[in-house]
Amino acid sequence: MRSQAFILVCMVVFGVVGTCHGGSLKKGFYNNTCPNAEAIIKNATEKRVASDPTLPARFLRMHFHDCFVRGCDASVLLNSTTNKTAEKDAIPNLTLAGFDVIDDIKAEVEKKCPNVVSCADVLALAARDAVSFKVSQTPLWEVLTGRRDSRVSRISEALANLPSPFSNFTTLVQNFANKGLNVQDLVVLSGGHTIGVGHCNAFSNRLYNFTGNGDQDPSLNATYATFLKTQCQSLSDNTTFVVMDPGSGITFDNNYYVTLKQNKGLFQSDAALLTNKSSRDVVDKLLDSKEFFKEFAKSMEKMGAIGVLTGNAGEIRKKCYVVN
Repeated sequence: MRSQAFILVCMVVFGVVGTCHGGSLKKGFYNNTCPNAEAIIKNATEKRVASDPTLPARFLRMHFHDCFVRGCDASVLLNSTTNKTAEKDAIPNLTLAGFDVIDDIKAEVEKKCPNVVSCADVLALAARDAVSFKVSQTPLWEVLTGRRDSRVSRISEALANLPSPFSNFTTLVQNFANKGLNVQDLVVLSGGHTIGVGHCNAFSNRLYNFTGNGDQDPSLNATYATFLKTQCQSLSDNTTFVVMDPGSGITFDNNYYVTLKQNKGLFQSDAALLTNKSSRDVVDKLLDSKEFFKEFAKSMEKMGAIGVLTGNAGEIRKKCYVVN
């Protein structure tokens, strides 16, 4: 009870739990224990992204899904066991990919610095480095380090905490507020949809059965809807996917907001950002590319501190998919 009360106070006062663990997240956390840790992760990440341009979207989504459940503690990386089903096997995470690559990057770090660098930090840094690759000569956002790894991963917590692509604005705001994030963060982090793909079953109701009467979502651009129907030909299609940001599916930029203003947001959760004046105002500001990159950095740094384990909490996993 005392621990729960402490976390509640942290959320109320500081907005994110991570702020309350002794301020242990910091720049260069591994400078003394593993000085080349961040360079090893960066080089390993960039080498893999060079041969697989889908990895930035995969790592970014994985990091988001990790932070939104128990906090940024690598719980999403754990495999299910005979007795417990992990987050990884929750429906929203079944389309995540790249776990094996994170495991490989962690293994490279382990060779140089065994039992020092957490999987949570590996994931946070790899997501940043993958997205930054080919976009900027410098990292797009700062990643403070010092996270430790959770020993717990529950499918029920993923189902309860991950925002749904079918959510309306009110639900999204509450989802984000539960993690200490505001409307600004909601709109900014949704910009991550500028890279990656969406599976048909996450939006095909907008094409074929929006209100349960075999109708189409009237807020969806009609021309875009016609195109989507050529890709997703039924409500039961759960394997086909399309890029989330038409015309800019593997380029990290602010084009998401351009297409959103054209009513081409793929998910209901995207379209929901246009249903509220405050969020629409943020969308309009983010049509400026410099503003987007600046605000995305701020919100990613804020998200990266959610619920972190630091100090003596959790553990440093040797392999990201299993507790020590």
